[in-house]
Amino acid sequence: MYRQFACLIAAGAAALPFAAMAQDPLAAAGDSGDTAWVMAAAALVLAGALPGLGLLYGGRVKARNFLSVLMQLGAVACVASLAWIIAGYTLAFGNPVNGFIGDGSRWMMVYLDAMRVGTFIPESAFALFQMALAIMAAALMVGAWIGRARFGWAIAFAMLWVLAVYAPVAHWTWGGGWLAAAGLMDFAGGLPIHVTAGVSAVVVALLIGRRKLAGDTASPSQSPELAMVGATLLWVGWFGLVGGNALSATDDASTAIINAQAAASAGALAWLLSARLGGGKPTAAMVGGGAMAGLVSISPAAVFVSPGAAIVIGLAGAIAVRWAAMALKHRWKVDDAMDVFALHAVGGAVGLLLTGVFASPYLGGTGFVQDGMAILTQVSVQAFGIAAVAVYAAIATALIAVAVNLVIPMRVSAEEEAAGLDVASHGEAG
Repeated sequence: MYRQFACLIAAGAAALPFAAMAQDPLAAAGDSGDTAWVMAAAALVLAGALPGLGLLYGGRVKARNFLSVLMQLGAVACVASLAWIIAGYTLAFGNPVNGFIGDGSRWMMVYLDAMRVGTFIPESAFALFQMALAIMAAALMVGAWIGRARFGWAIAFAMLWVLAVYAPVAHWTWGGGWLAAAGLMDFAGGLPIHVTAGVSAVVVALLIGRRKLAGDTASPSQSPELAMVGATLLWVGWFGLVGGNALSATDDASTAIINAQAAASAGALAWLLSARLGGGKPTAAMVGGGAMAGLVSISPAAVFVSPGAAIVIGLAGAIAVRWAAMALKHRWKVDDAMDVFALHAVGGAVGLLLTGVFASPYLGGTGFVQDGMAILTQVSVQAFGIAAVAVYAAIATALIAVAVNLVIPMRVSAEEEAAGLDVASHGEAG
């Protein structure tokens, strides 16, 4: 059996295009500083997506599910990477065909240009950075189904989601697609990363149902220290996400990082103040959650607005995220374990809408993509983009989740859930 499996792998490997990424060394000069920064930014994003999210999510769940969180994040990163290399990159950044999807010219990354058009970096460095963003988007969703989703289902779902949801939306927004042509402004992933992941997360949370043990939904973090470390690691990783999207080590990158720090600081202080005004005590969760809300909200606007506007966006995003998280959990009883929808879909949407306001040159911004566009018109474009992507992500996610469930059951049994997925799914316990 093992010999047959090895032969199958060998046969498949023989069919793969091993001329991938072959480039003329004389044509691949580029700017070494820009290239080094983009590669470092990709590493920062991955540091946030893997150990950062692992500690943040793991620190907020019962100890019996901590290892399963790390396992799912690692496995999702692996399948997202392969999906991106095989077809995701060409679907997102292949030559535009009709505004909705890229062509197949970069399947398996066989033919990458020596230089990415419009930049001074090799296309391979660009593809690497974009792969890190795809991994981040897929990993964020793990927080919605913690303690309930079957390991195999999560892996299969994430792979298909990268291809069918993330890649098309990335093309619409960044790859010369129809939203970009309409004038939508999104610098660092308000739509492809945050709205898609947030909407998809709440759809899965609704499909999979609430956790059966009341203590799992009501209890505080099992390790606020680890959760805080994870949040701060994500905070640092976010500098790679927003700064790396400049695709150069220039003023755009430093401006984006300054604005990210301003928004994160404003968001963290807003949550601390809200806790104090509500009669509570300042907690680690308030600092980490508020900072994350600010970072998500500033992502689409990072290079288009002034630091003063970034503070306002961080405050507005933090307030909206906190309200949405409370409403979803207590009023609508949706068990989105890590508040992925509130943090990413709501925070991303707020940031996108406010980009349409504060990018105005009259408010210290860089101006809109289309000269002469009024603030109301730009906000309308942003709102339409949010609505279109939210509807598409919701429908596509539901179809993928249900289809995978026909082959691999989505939810573990009640006994496995009670025992904890560390032991039930992986046979290990910390």
